[in-house]
Amino acid sequence: MTGKPFKLKKAKQNLLKGNKNKLTDYGKYSSIAFQMLVIILLSVFGGFKLDHWLHTTPVFTVILSIVGVFLAVYFAIKDLINFK
Repeated sequence: MTGKPFKLKKAKQNLLKGNKNKLTDYGKYSSIAFQMLVIILLSVFGGFKLDHWLHTTPVFTVILSIVGVFLAVYFAIKDLINFK
């Protein structure tokens, strides 16, 4: 009789631990996506403002957008390598 409650208690602890790990993983992946979004938006906004200030065609917007995408991917890969 003492074996069953112990097994149920152990199973419940494992289930709760698994849900906690999934929630932690979700938070980490969400932060990486948010970080990518912020980097890209800031680079596009900076390029737009620079083009507006210099009265140029959207040269800086395009250049900084591409640089922002590369930086976002670089930081995402760097974070994913250090994920676990």
